[in-house]
Amino acid sequence: MTASASPGPGEAPAPAPAGSRSVRGDRMSIDIFDTTLRDGAQFEGISLSVDDKLRIAEQLDHLGVRWIEGGYPQANPKDQEFFRRAPSELSLGTADLVAFGSTRKPLGKTDSDPTLAALVEAGTSTACIVGKSWDFHVTDALGTTLDEGVAMVQDSVRFLRAAGLRVFFDAEHCFDGYKANPEFVLRVLEAAAMEGAECLVLCDTNGGSLPHEVQRITGEVHAHFGDDVQIGIHTQNDTGCAVANSIAAVLGGATHLQGTANGYGERTGNANLMTCIPNLELKMGVQCLPEGRIERLTAVSRHVSELVNLPPHAADPYVGSSAFAHKGGLHTSALGKVGSKSYEHVDPAAIGNHTRVLVSDLGGRAGMKMKAEEFGIELDARASAELAKTVNDLESRGYVFEAADASLELLMRRTLGLGADPFRTESYRVTSYHREGDALALAVAAAEGVVDLSTEATVKVWIGDERRIAVGEGNGPVHALDQALRRALNGHFPGIEDIHLVDFRVRVLDTSVGTEAVTRVLIETSDGEDTWFTVGVSENVIEASWTALIDAIVYGLQHSAA
Repeated sequence: MTASASPGPGEAPAPAPAGSRSVRGDRMSIDIFDTTLRDGAQFEGISLSVDDKLRIAEQLDHLGVRWIEGGYPQANPKDQEFFRRAPSELSLGTADLVAFGSTRKPLGKTDSDPTLAALVEAGTSTACIVGKSWDFHVTDALGTTLDEGVAMVQDSVRFLRAAGLRVFFDAEHCFDGYKANPEFVLRVLEAAAMEGAECLVLCDTNGGSLPHEVQRITGEVHAHFGDDVQIGIHTQNDTGCAVANSIAAVLGGATHLQGTANGYGERTGNANLMTCIPNLELKMGVQCLPEGRIERLTAVSRHVSELVNLPPHAADPYVGSSAFAHKGGLHTSALGKVGSKSYEHVDPAAIGNHTRVLVSDLGGRAGMKMKAEEFGIELDARASAELAKTVNDLESRGYVFEAADASLELLMRRTLGLGADPFRTESYRVTSYHREGDALALAVAAAEGVVDLSTEATVKVWIGDERRIAVGEGNGPVHALDQALRRALNGHFPGIEDIHLVDFRVRVLDTSVGTEAVTRVLIETSDGEDTWFTVGVSENVIEASWTALIDAIVYGLQHSAA
């Protein structure tokens, strides 16, 4: 099977490759199988509640994936509860839910195997089971014979099919096994296919294969089975090739692709579906999602990152905030003259992203003008030059506006006199109390509300002609200042209730001067729908934090009222 680029104007579409599933004319298509809720949840730093899993599944269905692997119903109480709640709390429009498990144990019986029983009881239409396909793992890890290894797969698929389930078979360590003993791999796959497995998924479990190997082996397996059974691919990213390996497998004949949102997964992660899908759809003309759904890719990617409580990776292809960001003066000048094609490989709107111009000391007046247009601000040549000089001066002091669009927009509006801030600050004061004792115990107690908070802040602000003073307590100066500021503004700005701090980062810019060093604070803030970044710089870390905090609140209030 060969995937080709989309036909040009006046060209006939290429015939559908053998083994493909055609859903629109002759255009080749593949099934997207998302395993974020199972394999993705093994990523370091992710711990999903049942509610998290339900909400992520909703987002994946909104995107339009064909299959959602919900987890291993025997693994833990959370996964059991997920499968119990899913029928009544999930209304899937495009996806089917899949339960994951493994084959029976060596020399075990299928009718008494707890894993197989859990798959039947999960209530899904489809089960995906994993079995050994590398002879080394069968003989050394399982400690059994190759014949028994084949029988474990054969018996398990037969049992699940007899229970009325559709079955996918994940051939664990398939590529390593094929390199060592291709005959055994084919025996295992044949056993699964003969008992009714609909899809044979070739798994690069250790993530050590390279694209040329994956394409060759997938092609040989596909040629062995022809069109009688669907071939799938599941790759890990240990060599940084998970996406490339997935594309190579499609070129080799796979029409079922397993991966995760944002590439989450064990160790270095799985194939990133947010990269695989646009590569296949936009570059190769292979349909992965229902018509029009690929435009939701960026929004779903970022929504999932919020649900797993990890910051989006700015440099992710296609969906990252930096994927279509331009900083150098040469780039921004070309963008202004001839449009996005000059330095963008696809139209960012196709995947729900957008062009960003990063204003810095490299961008110049052209970049400043284009950035202002993003904010809906018109700049003439003189204003562009003045603002570019101001930004250069501020960046020489440690500011980074390329990472703080909200602060840059406020700088532009304040400089040009475009509307007043909703409030103005007069002063603030912060007092911290030190208590003797175990620091960890005190922190835990404070978090649980057992002891008083350790920092107190007083702020004085003006809202029009009204002067307001408020006191707040918190676990540290920034928390206390945030609490005090919110109390001072309470009752005047209802939108402040939706604004919350997402991330707080401090960087020391010149470590050679020790505690006198200039610090830069970046604050990420969200109102539940949009996210923005603000920056503050000072030799005083509290002052830098206050500057970034004020910008964050001002920006949020201005845009909530717009």
